Amino acid sequence: MLFVIDIGNTNIVLGVFDNETIRAQWRAVTEKRKTADEYGIEIRDFFHYDDIHLEQIEGSIISCVVPTLQASFEQVCMKLFGRRPIVVGPGIKTGMPILYDNPKEVGADRIVNSVAAYHRFHDALISIDFGTATTFDVVSQKGEYLGGVICPGIGISLEALFFFASKLPRIEVGKPRSVIGKNTVESMQSGILYGYTGLVDGIIQRIWKEYGRKMKTIGTGGLCEMIAAESETIEEVDQSLTLQGLRLLYQLNKPTAK
Repeated sequence: MLFVIDIGNTNIVLGVFDNETIRAQWRAVTEKRKTADEYGIEIRDFFHYDDIHLEQIEGSIISCVVPTLQASFEQVCMKLFGRRPIVVGPGIKTGMPILYDNPKEVGADRIVNSVAAYHRFHDALISIDFGTATTFDVVSQKGEYLGGVICPGIGISLEALFFFASKLPRIEVGKPRSVIGKNTVESMQSGILYGYTGLVDGIIQRIWKEYGRKMKTIGTGGLCEMIAAESETIEEVDQSLTLQGLRLLYQLNKPTAK
């Protein structure tokens, strides 16, 4: 079995694959001050919860955009499984040319998502990840990473409204009764839901125009399903996209038996 870890700024998503099948998947809050020992105990509890034994794990791979946590999770994998994990970063084999001015600037999660999406479609595509930031990643028909777009995430935008507009409350994201809000909460919900849907559709249509044709579109991340339900351009939602990408990259980079 394979253990995969995607460390984001807001959440950490973990999963166990049995060949190509996801045996278990978990989500934890990212806490930069938590120690490797604390994360190790948490992971052991996840495994126990789903009746998976540590000795069943044959390898592990990490995608991390929080540098302070990378070493902690490498330490956890070494301690729990007795093997050094593969870490997505410069030098790793992706099978995908990175046509960015500086390839080292591309977040590990963006490459992982792009690899997974291209493996799924084998065509030109846009992968949208609704995380702490909302990211759009563009892959050519030939499987080249062309670049993308980065926007503030939905959660960040809501927190900004709460902190910088004194009379606006902190709210939960949801669908209002109508576009024209009848109270403050519904007005904010409308702005977030339909504002972000318009942002997504507008950016995707501009990418299509610049590329010269429509492209496949796939979304992932916490609030993706809500936006996709209103969007005219998101074709598919796959909440396991990043984990699937990690599985594919592990297969490309796994140590060979001596």
